[in-house]
Amino acid sequence: MKQEKRQVAELILDQLKLFGVKRIYGVVGDTIIGLIDAIAEQNDIQFIAVKHESAAAFMASAEAKLTGRLAVCTATMGPGATNLLNGLGDAYADRAPVLAITGQAPWKFPRK
Repeated sequence: MKQEKRQVAELILDQLKLFGVKRIYGVVGDTIIGLIDAIAEQNDIQFIAVKHESAAAFMASAEAKLTGRLAVCTATMGPGATNLLNGLGDAYADRAPVLAITGQAPWKFPRK
């Protein structure tokens, strides 16, 4: 039996589907482009593009509060990820289930 090769982003989306996630809110960036590509290749989870990461986190927080289901926001690394904090804090204060997915730049150990 031949196994197909799958990207990590595809597996993440499969798991999110099992949790009932319908939307991911975020800003497109280079460190999460693999996730964005995987979202574009399927029809179960919709990507909602916003202009600022804090809006994405607050939108996910609002969805989680209204539905009681897991909501997801995403941002690139560094300042993009830190911009999620206010919305995530809002969700945490009301015990709303929100998952933040952020990117990370590849790095290598220094050679000796």
